[in-house]
Amino acid sequence: MARTNFDQLLQAGCHFGHLKRKWNPAMAPYIYTERNGIHIIDLHKTVAKIDEAADALKQIAKSGKKVLFVATKKQTKEIIAEKAQSVGMPYVIERWPGGMLTNFPTIRKAVKKMANIDKLMQDGTYANLSKRELLQVTRQRAKLEKNLGSIADLTRLPSALFVVDVMKENIAVREANRLGIPVFGIVDTNSDPKNIDFVIPANDDAKDSVEAILTACCDAINEGIEERKVEKADEKAADAQAEGEATEEVKPKRAARKPRKAAAEEAPKAEEAAE
Repeated sequence: MARTNFDQLLQAGCHFGHLKRKWNPAMAPYIYTERNGIHIIDLHKTVAKIDEAADALKQIAKSGKKVLFVATKKQTKEIIAEKAQSVGMPYVIERWPGGMLTNFPTIRKAVKKMANIDKLMQDGTYANLSKRELLQVTRQRAKLEKNLGSIADLTRLPSALFVVDVMKENIAVREANRLGIPVFGIVDTNSDPKNIDFVIPANDDAKDSVEAILTACCDAINEGIEERKVEKADEKAADAQAEGEATEEVKPKRAARKPRKAAAEEAPKAEEAAE
């Protein structure tokens, strides 16, 4: 079943690539033609690639794993934050913190520091600080929240990376490649797709283009999450049923022992009566 269609992508402007002189030859298989000095992306291939990526993302979500969304472009920040939040996934829309994946324990320490500041503010530990010191702490907390607040729930390395503009986010892509984390990427005609596991050839600058692709992918993630919930509910129901059946099996056995006990008690009485 197709998750998006040709007309939707066409209307969103997904087919507009970069200027011909800026192209990357590795993107040739995904280019349909050239018009007025601009490359036009083959949307039939884009549709197929979106469906392929969506199916893979659905399986990741179904297994209860996390997908980290990355887009620090000004025009795509809001849409990435909105879509990632809608499916409960972490995201990075400010500057990519170098070593976020390859030096993950250090990033986790920074996130814990943010939580500690909150805790100390609530229990009154900071009540005796001077205005200047309190301002410094508040600024530090705000900086941590801006850069790391969106990944506060990411307690372990993500199982996949979803990147908008793989050229701009090349550091994130390199870190993921080094750790063997699969990368899903919206790749424009000026980018190199070789380090991207799931290439989605499309316009990575237009907000409508990015939104159309993210909607299809996040819908798939949501499907995976819902299927996981259903499976867990079915497992619980099956376990409860098995427990019930086991209890029912034990009851007859106990009931069967009672007559033997009664017979044993009655035997001496019968002997007395005979005498």
